[in-house]
Amino acid sequence: MSTITPGTLYGIGTGPGDPELMTLKAVRLLRACPVVAYFAKRGGPGQARRIAASHLDGTQHEVPMVYPVTTELPPDSPAYAAAIEGFFDESAERLATLLAAGQSVAVLNEGDPFFYGSYMHLHLRLAPRFTVEVVPGVPSLLGCAAQLPIPLTIRDDVLSVIPGTLGEAALAEALSRADAAAVMKLGGNLPKVRRVIESLGLTARAWYVERGTTETQRVHPLAQAPDVAPYFAMILIPGQGKRGDMLTAPQAATSGVAAQGGAE
Repeated sequence: MSTITPGTLYGIGTGPGDPELMTLKAVRLLRACPVVAYFAKRGGPGQARRIAASHLDGTQHEVPMVYPVTTELPPDSPAYAAAIEGFFDESAERLATLLAAGQSVAVLNEGDPFFYGSYMHLHLRLAPRFTVEVVPGVPSLLGCAAQLPIPLTIRDDVLSVIPGTLGEAALAEALSRADAAAVMKLGGNLPKVRRVIESLGLTARAWYVERGTTETQRVHPLAQAPDVAPYFAMILIPGQGKRGDMLTAPQAATSGVAAQGGAE
């Protein structure tokens, strides 16, 4: 009696938005996998699926994993935790059935799978049971940093990556200790983050980057940023290399490197 060799689970980093920033390995494995899974909100294919679209040939079986909630419930509420954890449990079991049947599965993840990536929730559930491989992707923070006219870090700068979901006191503490900083998970947290940055006197160094590396990206000094931000936006505060002579955001925007605005 023959036994079925289980498939391999691949966590595929699709990069920050530009399809050309996917790695050669990510594209090769994506094309070779018979099953492609991806996270999505209701009514759309999801950011990772959009990024990878040009690398799919239509022959793979696609498995959309649609979030039951996004912004309807507070992320720190028991109801949200129950809904989202149950969703990850159910999604992992859907993929486990395919893996056990011998089919390898590529799970798409915008940016990098282990850098705030949704894939990690499947990985933690399935890695003890199946062969897994994580394929790194260009993180969104580096894709966005590449759009700035000055480097994000220089010399001995310590970079702090800070979730915008933190409370104001925690945000202020983290930013006050940072040489350079990236505030991610912006969205509805923009007004709060902006207040903290202003209170610390960091606005002149801060940049707002929305949908970095895509055709609709927007890059502005924070003082010129919109009042409302999507989830795929962040604020970057470049370090000064312990010299204090780096360009501020307004200086950079008027010294031959203009702020960029894409389509709304």
